[in-house]
Amino acid sequence: MTILSIGRTSFDIFCPVDEYPVEGTKYLLSEKIESGGGTAANVAYLLGKWGETAYFAGVVGSDDYGNHIRKELEQVMVKTDMMETSYEYGTPVSVILVNKKNGTRTRFDVVGATQPQLRKYEYNITPDVIFTDGKEYGATINALNKFPKKISILDAGRVDRDLLELCKYVTYIVCSKGFAEAVSGLKIDYNNSATLVQVYKKLKDRYPNNNIVVTLENMGAMYSFDGEIKIMPGIKTKVVDPSCAGDIFHGAFVYCIANGFDLEKAITYSNIAAGLSVGKMGGRTSIPNLKEVIGYYNQKFNIVEEPPKEEKKEITVEEQLPEIPDPSKIVIPTPGVAQTGIESTFSIGGATIPVIPPSNNNNGNV
Repeated sequence: MTILSIGRTSFDIFCPVDEYPVEGTKYLLSEKIESGGGTAANVAYLLGKWGETAYFAGVVGSDDYGNHIRKELEQVMVKTDMMETSYEYGTPVSVILVNKKNGTRTRFDVVGATQPQLRKYEYNITPDVIFTDGKEYGATINALNKFPKKISILDAGRVDRDLLELCKYVTYIVCSKGFAEAVSGLKIDYNNSATLVQVYKKLKDRYPNNNIVVTLENMGAMYSFDGEIKIMPGIKTKVVDPSCAGDIFHGAFVYCIANGFDLEKAITYSNIAAGLSVGKMGGRTSIPNLKEVIGYYNQKFNIVEEPPKEEKKEITVEEQLPEIPDPSKIVIPTPGVAQTGIESTFSIGGATIPVIPPSNNNNGNV
C-alpha cells in the first residue's frame, strides 16, 4: 500500500527527571533522548517501520534538526521526495520533561509566531490512503481534491476553522476527547455512560457521512459499529512515558485501515500499539515492532495470525462524501450547535447499555 502523510514535524528532546523541577533550582540531567516528532511525521515513521510504502509531505528548516529528521525517516524507508526545506524558518523544537516518578510529561514547544508551510502541493504519486494532521490545510485540500475516492484519515486533536472544515471531506475522523467535548459542547463523565453517548451523537449529527473514532486516553477509544456506540478498552500497562502514544495510535490505525482490517480490529491493534509504547521512554524509540503488536493480539484472543501480505487490493470507498471545494472559494461557516436524534445503544466489553436520555430540567446540558 502507498500511504501519504501530510503535516508538521519537529525535533523532540526527551529529558527524564526524577521529579518535576522546583523553580529557582539547578538540575544535572544524566540522559536525553532525541528524535524527530510531530504527528504526521511519526505516523509516516511507524508505517515505514512496519513495512508500508509511506511518503511524508512536510517542511523542515535548513538546520541540523531538519537534516536529522530527514535522515531518520529515510532510515525506515519513508519517502521524503515531498518534504520541503525552509531557508526562512528553523525546524520547530520541543523539550519534553518526563517524570520518572509518576510517568507524566511536561512539554515545551519552541516555535515561532509563523510556521513554515508547504508551498508546492504537488503529488506525483497515487496514494491508497491519505493521512493528515490538519495543519497543512492547503496541501491537504489539494490532495483530497486530486484523490477524491481514496480513503482519508484526519487527526482531529484541536479545534480551529481549518480542521472543522476538513472534517467534512475525510473518510475517518480520529479525534481526541478534548475535540469531541469542544465540538459537542458537552463534557464526558466516565462514570455516566449517557454522557459518552450524547457526545458521540452530537459529533455524528455534525458529521453524518464520516466514520468517527474518539480516543479516550487510557480508557481506550469510542466508535460506532453495526449501529451501536461502543468503547474498545485500552490495554493495562505500567506508564513510563505517555509521549507519542496518540501518534502511535494514529499510525497503527492508518496501517490497519490500509490493510483492510474492519473498524473494531483496527482500533484493537491501535490500542495495543499505543499501550505498548507507554512502557518505554521517548517518542519514536517507543514505537513497538509490528510483530510485538500481532503477538499481543494473538495472545489476547488466543489465535494465530500472520502479518498481512504486501500485495493488497486497491482500497475504494463509496462516493458518499460531499464534493471537496476549491480552496480559494471556500467560505467557512460559523460552527453551529449540532442536533441530537440518533437512537443508539452503548456497549462496554460486549454488554449493551441503553441510552439514558438527559433530564428535562437540565436544558440539554450534562
